[in-house]
Amino acid sequence: MEAGGLPLELWRMILAYLHLPDLGRCSLVCRAWYELILSLDSTRWRQLCLGCTKCRHPNWPNQPDVEPESWREAFKQHYLASKTWTKNALDLESSVCFSLFRRRRERRTLSVGPGHEFDSLGSALAMASLYDRIVLFPGVYEEQGEIVLKVPVEIVGHGKLGEVALLASIDQHCSTTRLCNLVFMPAWFSPFMYKTTAGHVQFDNCNFENGHIQVRGPGTCQVKFCTFKNTHVFLHNVPLCVLENCEFVGSENNSVTVEGHPSADKNWAYKYLLGLIKSTPTFLPTEDSDFLMSLDLESRDQAWSPQTCDIVIEGSQSPTSAASSSPKPASKVGSQEAEVGSDGERGAQTPDSSDGGLSPSGEDEDEDQLMYRLSYQVQGPRPVLGGSFLGPPLPGASIQLPSCLVLNSLQQELQKDKEAMALANSVQGCLIRKCLFRDGKGGVFVCSYGRAKMEGNIFRNLTYAVRCIHNSKIVMLRNDIYRCRASGIFLRLEGGGLIAGNNIYHNAEAGVDIRKKSNPLILCNQIHHGLRSGIVVLGNGKGIIRNNQIFSNKEAGIYILYHGNPVVSGNHIFKGRAAGIAVNENGKGLITENVIRENQWGGVDIRRGGIPVLRSNLICFGYSDGVVVGDEGKGLIEGNTIYANKGCGVWMMSSSLPHVTSNHVSYNGLYGVAVFSQKDGSSELPRGHRAQENFSEDGDAILWETELEKEDDPLRRPITIALVESNSINHNGASGLYVQSSEALHVITNVIHANGDRGITVAQSSQLTRVANNSISCNQQSGVKVEAQCKVELRGNGIYDNRGQGIITKGDSTIVIENDIIGNRGSGLQLLPRSDTKVIKNRIHSFRAYGITVQGRAKALVQENIIFQGKTNKTIFQQISNNRECVMQNNKFLVFKKKSDTWRLVNPPARPHLENSLRRPSAAHNGQKVTAMATRITARVEGGYHSNRSVFCTIL
Repeated sequence: MEAGGLPLELWRMILAYLHLPDLGRCSLVCRAWYELILSLDSTRWRQLCLGCTKCRHPNWPNQPDVEPESWREAFKQHYLASKTWTKNALDLESSVCFSLFRRRRERRTLSVGPGHEFDSLGSALAMASLYDRIVLFPGVYEEQGEIVLKVPVEIVGHGKLGEVALLASIDQHCSTTRLCNLVFMPAWFSPFMYKTTAGHVQFDNCNFENGHIQVRGPGTCQVKFCTFKNTHVFLHNVPLCVLENCEFVGSENNSVTVEGHPSADKNWAYKYLLGLIKSTPTFLPTEDSDFLMSLDLESRDQAWSPQTCDIVIEGSQSPTSAASSSPKPASKVGSQEAEVGSDGERGAQTPDSSDGGLSPSGEDEDEDQLMYRLSYQVQGPRPVLGGSFLGPPLPGASIQLPSCLVLNSLQQELQKDKEAMALANSVQGCLIRKCLFRDGKGGVFVCSYGRAKMEGNIFRNLTYAVRCIHNSKIVMLRNDIYRCRASGIFLRLEGGGLIAGNNIYHNAEAGVDIRKKSNPLILCNQIHHGLRSGIVVLGNGKGIIRNNQIFSNKEAGIYILYHGNPVVSGNHIFKGRAAGIAVNENGKGLITENVIRENQWGGVDIRRGGIPVLRSNLICFGYSDGVVVGDEGKGLIEGNTIYANKGCGVWMMSSSLPHVTSNHVSYNGLYGVAVFSQKDGSSELPRGHRAQENFSEDGDAILWETELEKEDDPLRRPITIALVESNSINHNGASGLYVQSSEALHVITNVIHANGDRGITVAQSSQLTRVANNSISCNQQSGVKVEAQCKVELRGNGIYDNRGQGIITKGDSTIVIENDIIGNRGSGLQLLPRSDTKVIKNRIHSFRAYGITVQGRAKALVQENIIFQGKTNKTIFQQISNNRECVMQNNKFLVFKKKSDTWRLVNPPARPHLENSLRRPSAAHNGQKVTAMATRITARVEGGYHSNRSVFCTIL
């Protein structure tokens, strides 16, 4: 600034004394003066904004201590908004008739009060002309009859807010009116303080106490910087109303009711209000303003490829042995070395590789070198996360998620979903922005096809924040909803809309409650620390629940029951004090691609007829089980990664009938999959497991059941038997699959690998448990163990390189047919006393023990098997006692005779066989799901069978 040679600081001091019109004139002098006027933002513009009696702090009432980005811009927006009511006069004056034949008339100012021109508001209105200004001086004005506004006027209180009180019932019949700086109270004869049916009314900086305000379409209203104390605002069929920077306190009912579809008839003010809304800053977020919780995330998405393992057993361990580089997996059950149980099952004798078995020679080996080489591939279902969760969890390490599971910002989600973006940008019905609702019963009630949009509001200490019913639609962006005595947001009777970017917490009931065919889009919210569930969907409620953070709630993060059927995708549900997602009481739902972690109960809990589709989720680091299916739970559990939970990966009980397919279940503390289904409840749970408790919905069941409506879903086929199919179950602390059931079960085409105890344990099975076409390999103890009084059929399995027996059984009805039982450390097949087993058409080989061992009075039919020679000092078949109930028929025994002997697994090739499986193709996951095993056995003998030279056996 060169004018007069004065420094800028001095010019700013001088200009700070100018009034608003003078500042405007100075800004037109030149560009340098314009920029100088703009630089007065924190001084003169701030003084003008705070000193105006027609407005309050720009961030009142929610953030009165936070300064706006620009005081000048805030003052400008309020100034333009305050002139909306006069736009009608400009339209009239611009008409041809008025511009040619009528001079513009100056507005008069009429004074009301003791010692002034008029004593009452009614007398001043009787003398007022178009757009006159009526000033009420301090005092209390009580009108004994209803006041009818017939001409557009402006009614302003003089002095500070609270010095002018008006006890009246006003009915507006004119096109426009503005009321400012007044305290409204109801007259003695009517609870309505203000009514309008067609015109536009503007309230600025007013207080309303203990009454009602009613606006009917096509009427409109604009309310700013007002306080409503126990006051109810009725908006009926309004095309557009704006409530901005208002405070609603102590309502005995709803603070704002929006009823009816917006009127198709629009008054003159509609287009000006719409333009004013579009000119103000949007509440839609940017990338930098997104408030999602920061997580320690890292993209480690890798391809799931076959793992090839070469295991060499000789006099000294080969430097290429798998044990030299693979860590010992954690094992809680059966990890003691050289442990022999009462049933003769041999435990691990050497440390195990995480991906394969290692069998160094024992002290009783012949002095001649003996080499055994096993080369095979293990390929399971492709997990949703690629290779990110294939290795063991590292103690104390932060959770690393791949990029595909990092939450998107709200802006990113809206850009992907054009329909949601259009909904977020739409303005129809009532717009409520930057308001505070507190210490009352209800916030906003939208009903009967009503439309409302709420942005940047705070709802606190209410019974509920928002209710949306009867085909109404709401848009909620960036609101804070907390400490409600019931649910935060309640949708019922086909309510819908968009609920996005809100912070919903510390509510006594659900953060969001969806019922009776309501179908909202719930997007990018934080829903946390609720005293019950985060989101509850019931009574045929629907909805899309996507990309939210739901955490630290006392009950389930998402609770689906009574025929609720939402789509739940891409959410992070964590650190809940109960289950992550609970599906109960015939609930449904498509639950896909969520991260469910660190919850106290099951990651997903399905009970009492719940029948969801659970697909492609990451369920990890839970303090109990990954997935719990019990109390007649059903559903499809497909393609999930269930990882590092302290309990079981999948826990099934109490007459449940799920379809568990194509999941990756690994590194869980107990069983990979546990089936505990005891109808009489007489049996105890397996060791180390605590029973799950029911959710505390019983108190609400009566209420919710009254809202049920029958809804048949033709897409869901009936489920008649529990099915565990095409899963990869590996590196779990106990058995890969534990069965203690009184119901039928099918276990088909699974990969059960390197678990800390047995591959499969059948502890109880009064109905048939069918185990077919599975690959069972490298487990710490036996491949399969069948306890007494169990009915089990083992067909078409490949049971390879387990550290105990291949199969050990004392069941009274066990069928072992067409399996490959190869390379296990103990006997290939061990039949215990009082067992009844049929062993037909198997190929059996044990490197260090007998092919088949029969103990005691076991009943067996051993027929048409091929049994390969194992160690040179062991026989192929061992029978401890003279047992006439063990029948041997048409078996083929292959022993070493000469160096050139070669054994091959042909006709058929190595099992399991995909073409023989009963698996139906999945809708989401195709491709190879089971282990591809080697196809030939080669034996080379240095000399004869009884020579003392080494034997080299390779399974390729």
